[in-house]
Amino acid sequence: MFWTATLIFICAYAVIISEKVHKTKVALMGAALVLLTKILLQHEAFHDIELGVDWNVIFLLISMMIIINVMTKTGVFQYVAVKSAKIAKGEPFKIMVILATITALGSAFLDNVTTVLLLAPVTLLIADQLELDPVPFLITEALASNIGGTATLIGDPPNIMIASKAGLNFMDFIEHLTPAIVIIFIVWMIVWKFVFGQRLKVSQGNKERIMAMNEEELIKDAKLLKKSLTVLTLTILGFVLHGFFHYEPATVALAGASVLLLISGEEPHEILAEVEWPTIFFFIGLFIIIGGTVKVGLIELLSHKMIDITHPQPDNMFTLSMVILWFSAIASAIVDNIPFVATMNPLLIDMVHQVYGVTGSATLEHIQHPAMMPVWWALALGACLGGNGSPIGASANVIVVGMSEKQGHPITFMRFLKYGVPVMFLTILISMLYVYVRYYVLGLV
Repeated sequence: MFWTATLIFICAYAVIISEKVHKTKVALMGAALVLLTKILLQHEAFHDIELGVDWNVIFLLISMMIIINVMTKTGVFQYVAVKSAKIAKGEPFKIMVILATITALGSAFLDNVTTVLLLAPVTLLIADQLELDPVPFLITEALASNIGGTATLIGDPPNIMIASKAGLNFMDFIEHLTPAIVIIFIVWMIVWKFVFGQRLKVSQGNKERIMAMNEEELIKDAKLLKKSLTVLTLTILGFVLHGFFHYEPATVALAGASVLLLISGEEPHEILAEVEWPTIFFFIGLFIIIGGTVKVGLIELLSHKMIDITHPQPDNMFTLSMVILWFSAIASAIVDNIPFVATMNPLLIDMVHQVYGVTGSATLEHIQHPAMMPVWWALALGACLGGNGSPIGASANVIVVGMSEKQGHPITFMRFLKYGVPVMFLTILISMLYVYVRYYVLGLV
């Protein structure tokens, strides 16, 4: 069983990395093999908390996709993009900064994939009006989406997965990661000023073309917009308070999605058809494959190796947190950060068992031990920010590259690396300093 599960795991990852076959097909085939070979029994795959599918992650993703799909009908995202260009008075670098800021904020409170899907087409339109190459703008938005998405529980799928496994709530992420992301974003924009500040020049006539655009025409349904914004605001408030009321984030999101579907007047068939079902089933398949490796002991073996390398102590895991931060970043640049975090979560849980001598299921007391918390935050920072390291490191990058190519502006692998790798190293260096100062100098766990 051990070698069968290991082989399925390695082959699935190899094919996903190669991108020869769609990752959802690979994940579902791998999951089917895990079940057919009885590495996991069906009730374990679908009902076991430690081995099976994490339904909290699945329903949180589906629910947020429903809310965003309804909001898309209003045209609000296109309105915001054009309005931003006009506020910048057609100045290219100012437009870049404003769009990056909107992308980061949108990615923090919606999700990064949806945000770039909505903003990229308008960015192409604005660049066309200014007669500029849209690629720097699009890459900047992809990078901003991954940076902004790191700030909150719902911003990036890896954070949702970490929160579910480590028992963390929305405000935990706001308290621990948002300050780091604000610092990172400001430093990045200052660096970007030196990179692009003098390179983006346009004529006065092109600026006037931007100023002549009417953003009001982009709002397609004002009544639906009011309903959507009200529900989204209440849902985010629910995320903030979910720990106080003892609701899971998925429950809050599902309630918001259900209410918006009910009051929107939109056809459920149409809204549900636009949910990213390939992504959802990719998660389901992946959880089952990883569950198989946990059951046969592969994850336990890997956690032993990590303990041997980093020597974590029950009261101090400084070396482990630094190794996790850099390893997560580099690995997430090579492999999509979602399967990486799906593998790391059970590995860290198993390590908790060994370091604290836990028998049976690990309790929140051990999983959230003060010495362990910097490790969870290092994993979140490394996995989310490391996704900027390559065009396949995060789903948002893949979408931006694809949309740009479709519009006749192909982004080569090397061109993305030219921007992405320096930004990844800059953000991880700042993250390293943040983790060190906050948790090991000031002791603010």
